[in-house]
Amino acid sequence: MASELAGQVAIVTGSGRGIGEAIAKGVAAAGAAVAVTARSEDQVHATVAAITSVGGRAVGIPADITDRAAVDSLIAETERQLGPVDLLINNAGASAALGPFWEVDPDEWWQVVETNLRGVMLPTRAVLPGMIERQHGRIINLASNSAVRPSRWNSSYSASKAGVLRFTDSLALQTTQHGVFVFAISPGDVRTAMTEYTWQGQRTGVWPSWMTDPPKMVDGDWLAPERTADLCVLIASGRTDTLSGHYIHVSDDLDELLAHTEQITREGLYALRLPKLHGLV
Repeated sequence: MASELAGQVAIVTGSGRGIGEAIAKGVAAAGAAVAVTARSEDQVHATVAAITSVGGRAVGIPADITDRAAVDSLIAETERQLGPVDLLINNAGASAALGPFWEVDPDEWWQVVETNLRGVMLPTRAVLPGMIERQHGRIINLASNSAVRPSRWNSSYSASKAGVLRFTDSLALQTTQHGVFVFAISPGDVRTAMTEYTWQGQRTGVWPSWMTDPPKMVDGDWLAPERTADLCVLIASGRTDTLSGHYIHVSDDLDELLAHTEQITREGLYALRLPKLHGLV
């Protein structure tokens, strides 16, 4: 196992499969002790087994990250078994309620927001007091390019991810002075159960007849989840702390961004902003 993150304790939500599983394995391979959490107990234990079988340190703690009591228990159990949390990666997410807003079930629409936004807020709220007390910590929130562009067929996902971006930069303004750095990242298009449902819906019959131009993906367009894991390790190492509060895509050139940190901060780049025509109020 590598040692770049040796001594760190990490929690990765939604790490029973897909991107979260890759992130948990990646930070463990870099030396962190990892709390693997998701709702599905068998998937959680499978990820833990994969990590420990190659010499990593991990514990499995199934939890619903939209349930406050469950999240508080998750943090307490992580600290009991592994120690104080240095790194929180809010990866768990959902995409559903596809179609015209007035036709989708409102409870299903709101459940996406609950998972994608409340499921980021609650774990963050639970770990922050300890991080602030120790003057040390990093939080990485999984966002999406859907946050910065409208979607006519998946409005709940876009709205919730836009909320994640604004929550991230707002929080960074409060926590940087306490040694806690907060980031939003995008994994790009990764082939997972969720993206298969969203992107390949026409093939599987998800898209209704009114959808004349559903999105299409080909094999060469998908990105490997390990790229997101590598980005998380880089952020967890502290090398990108000057970009706290900003939105980083997995395909961005980090060296280039770091070389222009002052300009990015001054001009509010790589963040959720309202562009205006020059000279107009």
